[in-house]
Amino acid sequence: MTVIYDRVALIGLGLIASSMFWAMKRGGLAKEVVGYARSEETRDVARQIGLCDTVADTLVDAVKDADLIVLAIPVGAMEGVAAAIRPHLKPGATVTDVGSVKRAVIDAVAPHLPKDVHFIPGHPLAGTEHSGPRSGFAELFENRWCLLVPLEGTDPEAQERLRRFWEAMGANVDVMDADHHDLVLAVTSHAPHLIAYTMVGVADDLRRVTDSEVIKYSAAGFRDFTRIAASDPTMWRDVFLNNKDATLEILGRFTEELFALQRAIRRGDGDHLFNYFTRTRAIRRGIIEAGQDTAAPDFGRGGKKP
Repeated sequence: MTVIYDRVALIGLGLIASSMFWAMKRGGLAKEVVGYARSEETRDVARQIGLCDTVADTLVDAVKDADLIVLAIPVGAMEGVAAAIRPHLKPGATVTDVGSVKRAVIDAVAPHLPKDVHFIPGHPLAGTEHSGPRSGFAELFENRWCLLVPLEGTDPEAQERLRRFWEAMGANVDVMDADHHDLVLAVTSHAPHLIAYTMVGVADDLRRVTDSEVIKYSAAGFRDFTRIAASDPTMWRDVFLNNKDATLEILGRFTEELFALQRAIRRGDGDHLFNYFTRTRAIRRGIIEAGQDTAAPDFGRGGKKP
């Protein structure tokens, strides 16, 4: 048991925050974990299932005397919360977040924090399509990456402490610049989610294929689109609105590639299709070799479910 922070405040009690609590509990990483959610219903559920040592009814009570404050809320809510907690933050405390966009979070949060509080944005690259306080599990971060995006002049000791915290929950930790982070995530997460939403929307709009056929005959590809498209709509709305430039750049490149494939199919250019698919297949092998998925059937999702 290695205590890293005496008191941790989790603001927002969805998948990431609830998984953080169970991982902290498993590793004894905090003496006390206080949780807060805007919804009274969510707070009640958290109390029922023993999520957090204490569930506070106000933001002020949650962050009071906390050594680490984790903003696990949609990007669009960050600024309001940062402004609200500012007068109540303990000097020397660290504020971090788990948002999928970093430049917008920095712009929203940093101006509201006191100079004697360390702000170290973060992003655990872990998740499922499930949300809410019941969705978390301690193993979520194991062998997944957590990216820290420190601001210029960040205290090295505070950054190292946060690194140790994420590593103790099972994550691999790397450091990245905010703008580069947003471009990387536009490629690996944001654009794929938008494409999944679009494909599921196309199936819904294509009235020649009935709803029952879409459900009954879903092959692996479409089934996985629906899994991705089941993700939290508020979170993803805010991601796209706050990572607009990078997402549009990647979607532009995607459109060019798609047009090239359309042309190859129209012309019967089998060599182009075979070579393209061979090159992209190698990406999948690289993901498996990096330990970020398995080669098992069903995309390696036969393990623990939340």
